[in-house]
Amino acid sequence: MATQRAAARTAPSSPALPDDGSVGTQPGPADPQEGAVKRELFKYRLRKWLFSPRPFLMLIGFAAFLGGWYLLVDVLGVWRFGTLPGLVEVVTEWTAREPAYGVSLFTSEYYTHIWVSLRRILLAFFAALALGIPLGLFLGWSTRFREFSFPVFELFRPIPILAWVPLAIIMFASDEAPVIFLTFLAAFFATALNTLLGVQSIDREYMRAAFCLGSSSRQVFRHVVVPGALPFIFTGLQIAMGVAWFSLVAGEMVAGKFGLGYLINSSYTTTRYPTIIIGMITLGAIGFLSSAIIRLVGNRLMVYRARAMA
Repeated sequence: MATQRAAARTAPSSPALPDDGSVGTQPGPADPQEGAVKRELFKYRLRKWLFSPRPFLMLIGFAAFLGGWYLLVDVLGVWRFGTLPGLVEVVTEWTAREPAYGVSLFTSEYYTHIWVSLRRILLAFFAALALGIPLGLFLGWSTRFREFSFPVFELFRPIPILAWVPLAIIMFASDEAPVIFLTFLAAFFATALNTLLGVQSIDREYMRAAFCLGSSSRQVFRHVVVPGALPFIFTGLQIAMGVAWFSLVAGEMVAGKFGLGYLINSSYTTTRYPTIIIGMITLGAIGFLSSAIIRLVGNRLMVYRARAMA
């Protein structure tokens, strides 16, 4: 017995676990090869995408569109298509160092309109993200909060953005704020509604299981509700970005003095028809890139779904 007591005194004590139940291990030094592994993984994925059918099918789709545009307008002049700007005319104007209508890739005015629209869309989109996601989460989480606030939300959501234009001009004296407000409204409603649907799509058994294991309401909200709603949230953000561009152009046509929407509208009133097409294609390209960035961020934040489905 004396020998056992002496061994117990000399035996090393096991490390105590932290209060939150996680293993008390110290993080090791960063692996110097981790960056190289990530770069190689990125190169592998890029090569895999380049040698897959997707880029070739995408090029075929663009070639078919441009070819149909050229045939219907420049060659055949079918019906009403003959009154539209042709592909050759638009490309020539777009790439001219001294454009006939004043806007091309080589003029500063073109990039001024792009920057003004981008600034407005980013301000409105991040404001909608900051307000719409929390509102949608609480609408889905709290039944009492949803009962008294969702009817008001649904009352204003179907109102078209153009119907808000007079009030926006009355409320805001500047030329910038009405456009941002109109863009914010469209993105806000899309973001909040999809976040609400994301919370409602979560299986309630997950929440009950978390409560039975001793989790608090705050822990369930943070570790169950928010991750479970992420797929719907990022789908809503993509929709919000699309409707935000739509509302931005409408607002710039009505109340703006710069921006791609203003460029399109002013080009119509001054019969600069090739510039209309240039503005439309620019809007489409920037909108495509912005939605792609949201998808990329969503895929990075939802790696757990890919692992669970693997």
